[in-house]
Amino acid sequence: MAPIERTSLPRWINGIIEWVADHPMSIPGRFAALRLGRPPRDVTVAVTEFDDRPTRVLIAPVNYSAQATEWARALEQRSDAVSARSMAVHVPGGFDFAVDTEIPVPTYHNDPRWQERQFAAVARDATHVLVEAQEPPFGRLMGRDVERQVTALLENGVDVAFMCHGTDIRLPSRHLTRTEWSMFSDPSVSIDRQEKLAARNRALLDRLGRPVFVSTPDLLVDVPSALWCPVVVDVARWQRPTGRVELRGGPVRVAHAPSSSVVKGTAQIMPTLTRLHEEGVIELTLVRNTPTAMMPAVFQEAEVVVDQFRIGSYGVAACEAMAAGCVVLGHVIEDVRQHVEQVTGLPLPIVEATPASLDERLRALAADAEQRAAIAERGAEFVRSVHDGRFSSAVLDEQWLHLARTGSTDGTR
Repeated sequence: MAPIERTSLPRWINGIIEWVADHPMSIPGRFAALRLGRPPRDVTVAVTEFDDRPTRVLIAPVNYSAQATEWARALEQRSDAVSARSMAVHVPGGFDFAVDTEIPVPTYHNDPRWQERQFAAVARDATHVLVEAQEPPFGRLMGRDVERQVTALLENGVDVAFMCHGTDIRLPSRHLTRTEWSMFSDPSVSIDRQEKLAARNRALLDRLGRPVFVSTPDLLVDVPSALWCPVVVDVARWQRPTGRVELRGGPVRVAHAPSSSVVKGTAQIMPTLTRLHEEGVIELTLVRNTPTAMMPAVFQEAEVVVDQFRIGSYGVAACEAMAAGCVVLGHVIEDVRQHVEQVTGLPLPIVEATPASLDERLRALAADAEQRAAIAERGAEFVRSVHDGRFSSAVLDEQWLHLARTGSTDGTR
């Protein structure tokens, strides 16, 4: 049976769902949490542990696309003085991303023993906590109130910063004015709920006044005071064994991985991709339900990856594809491109395309193998320079960890 779309439900039912979500410690909220499962009483779930180093950083609790883990490893590679750990809630049926401490859903939501032990361990041993997506790092502890949890950490001498990832802070009403292809124009997207969430999270950031980072540069319009901390990919894992794309005869090998069809704009581009495939201009591969471990081989078989067309930015998948030597096509808002070049000194090598211009862009690339090779090389170099972890760890260190170590922010120890 297909899942029911929230937008298809009556307004009053959506209102109840949202009220429960906003009042997690109410009686209906507690019953809703119990549906996530009860923690086993005979199992002790691990809490975060650090190596004995001067700076000890926890990044939690979502680890989207393994970014918390990648940032943690990048910080440790930057300095022997840092021990960094990621923690995330395990999502059954989700992507299998590497994480240092994985917490079962029932434990995170419904095990006060683990919540208290995890808070005690972090308050005692961590020097810094990077809170992802404004989600509570300690589950339902302190009423599942992020502000209370962060305040308690600060009172224990732990320095706290925030990392915004996307839906948590992207304001739909603003995004609709930035690109005509915005996913918020899609009827399946619950705009009202996301508008409230983004506005509430922005107010939280403003009240707490902690350092804020964003994982993609488009989000700077929603949090102008934030700094861009680029996503990180393991370049060695994605690059081709030969180091270069094998140029074969015949149609250009094109891949599209619609991890979220609405966000990627799959419905808007499929007519073009299907037509060019049928004409023999491209050989299309749709990547669906592919294990994370197999994705490098998938991209290494492609020459071109058609990425996303509705956000107006780029993320982990585009970086992985460029690291694999693919030409990446997608829609990136012009001020996002400008910010990337201003900060990194390198133009973003993603070929600009919209659903309206995709046919023209693909035909041009298919007709010019040398151009494809040149763009692919620029993409691989861009990822090695901006997204291999060195740039990101420098941002976190110089704009947060270093400031805290020298006493320029509150909560140092």
